[in-house]
Amino acid sequence: MILASTVRRILTQLRHDPRTIALIVVVPTLLITLIYFMYDGQPRVFDRVALTMLGIFPFIVMFLITSIAMLRERTTGTLERLFTTPIGKLDLLFGYGIAFGLAATVQATVAAGFAYWALGMHAAGGLGLVVLIAVANAVLGVALGLLCSAFARTEFQAVQFMPLIVAPQLLLCGLFVPRERMVGWLHGISDVLPMSYSVRALTEVGTHPEPTGTMWRDLGVVLAVTVLALGVGAATLRRRTA
Repeated sequence: MILASTVRRILTQLRHDPRTIALIVVVPTLLITLIYFMYDGQPRVFDRVALTMLGIFPFIVMFLITSIAMLRERTTGTLERLFTTPIGKLDLLFGYGIAFGLAATVQATVAAGFAYWALGMHAAGGLGLVVLIAVANAVLGVALGLLCSAFARTEFQAVQFMPLIVAPQLLLCGLFVPRERMVGWLHGISDVLPMSYSVRALTEVGTHPEPTGTMWRDLGVVLAVTVLALGVGAATLRRRTA
C-alpha cells in the first residue's frame, strides 16, 4: 500500500510537469528522426544505430531526470518529511523505479513504434523485445540516478555526473567500435559497464527472430545491476538529510 501511494505521488508530479513529459516522450522520437536523416539512403546502418539508441536514450533521459528529482527531494526537505511517515527506504526507491519504469514504457513504446512504422526501421526480433530491453535500460538509469543524487548538493552537481557515468558507457558499449576490436584494457572496462550488456541484447534482437540465451543473460545482468544500485542507493538515504 505504501509502495503504491509512492508510485501515485511520483506519477502525479510527472503529470503536472509538461517539460519533463516532453523530455521523456517527445525528445527520443525527435532524436531517432534526426538519426534517420543522418543515415538517409543507408537503411542497414540506420537499423543498427537506431536500434541501439532506442536502448540508450531511455537510460540517459531517466538518469538525468531521476538524479535531479531525488536531489530536490533531499534538498527541499521533502525526503525528511516523508521519513516521518511509515514509508521505508525501499518503498521510496522502488516507487521511483516503478513510476519511472511506467513512464519509460510509454517512452520506449512511442519511440520504437515510431521508428518501426514511420521511419521503416527493421529488426529481426519483435517490437516487444526492443521495448522490454529499453525499459530495463531506463530503470537502470533511474537506479543509477538515485544513487548519484546522494553525492550532489546542487542540480549542477547532479548534471556533472553525466560525463562520469553516462559518457564512458556510451563510448565503450560497442556503438562506435565493436567491443571485440577494442584493446584489451578498454574491453575489460566495457565488461563491467551495464550498458554493454543492454546494447548486446539489442544487437541479438536485431539479428535473431527469436529471443536468444545471450539476450536473456545480458538482460539479466542489466536487471541485477539495477537491483544492486537500488540497494546501495537505499543505504545513502538517511532519516535526516542535510
